[in-house]
Amino acid sequence: MPKDLSIKELREQLSDIADRAERGESFRIIRRSKPSFMIMKVDADASELEWETVVDFTDGGKKAGMPVEDVVKIIKKIRR
Repeated sequence: MPKDLSIKELREQLSDIADRAERGESFRIIRRSKPSFMIMKVDADASELEWETVVDFTDGGKKAGMPVEDVVKIIKKIRR
């Protein structure tokens, strides 16, 4: 699971965080109280991270969401 860091923490500890990312740690960067981006080793497998079910609440809850496996398939198609 990625460790949460603020933008300020990232700036202050950039060299240390880069070293830790190279060793396999991942970080989720929080900007204005919202997750903004992730830092991880270049060859890290995204499936190593924890995933959540994606749910769209704008339709009044008629759908239960999308299984992560479907989301991963879509992302892999886009990356090709």
